Amino acid sequence: MTPQVKAFFDEATFTVSYVVKEPEGSACAIVDSVLDFDHASGRTDTRSADAIIAYVQDQGLKVEWILETHVHADHLSAAPYIQEKVGGKIGIGERITVVQDTFGKVFNEGTEFQRDGSQFDALFRDGDSFHIGQLRGDVLHTPGHTPACLTYVIGDSAFVGDTLFMPDFGTARCDFPGGSSETLFKSIQKILALPDDTKIFVGHDYKAPGRDEYAWETTVGEQKALNIHVGQGKPIEDFVAMRDARDATLAMPRLILPSLQVNMRAGQMPPPDEQGNVFLKLPVNKL
Repeated sequence: MTPQVKAFFDEATFTVSYVVKEPEGSACAIVDSVLDFDHASGRTDTRSADAIIAYVQDQGLKVEWILETHVHADHLSAAPYIQEKVGGKIGIGERITVVQDTFGKVFNEGTEFQRDGSQFDALFRDGDSFHIGQLRGDVLHTPGHTPACLTYVIGDSAFVGDTLFMPDFGTARCDFPGGSSETLFKSIQKILALPDDTKIFVGHDYKAPGRDEYAWETTVGEQKALNIHVGQGKPIEDFVAMRDARDATLAMPRLILPSLQVNMRAGQMPPPDEQGNVFLKLPVNKL
């Protein structure tokens, strides 16, 4: 089955969110939503999420799932805000518990922060399946960028998060805690084993040099032939050497500190103090 896919691009974070609808009927899922955040002022805004909500309501859709491909380090999730407005269950990979344990320590969250994934409605394992109305989705565990990364294969389309980018941009970084270039290469092979005509929808686009327009849809066949990091049967040794060298030159994402604190809580802010004020922590020399 071929889902109907509507993309929403947030240029501030280069993130692509998706509404994925069954071909007949009104059921849909939302993949990798964005809560707007101004780093300088600490203010949040819901304009990106509101655009998705308006589309869902205008089309008369029923949201069954709000899916996260992983704990994002470059934008905050709007999952709980969207859930409050239009419903749906929030899902992520079961290895979220590893991420929560790692960053619970980084942010000194203490024992009150649950590290069992209970902030989410569903924790998916490799090989699990789910449905969006009559449309089947299958779960691939594709770690390497983070330990909890998933690819959602929904009908004839794969939503790969940060694992793969457009062929002219390559692949995701692997230098976050729990990341591994060797693991990422093996995960990518699982994606490339899908049929060549499988559509691939990426989680970000940074407009590779020489390309004028943003893009986020490609195919398995195009990735196998053209991806500058893994295409044409590139061996794992070459990929690992390239990826590790490249990652050593990269700065941390601008929103990594607020993003991790919020996203490991399924998009919820940390608990407020007695006066109702919410604070995000700024750990020094931790990342």
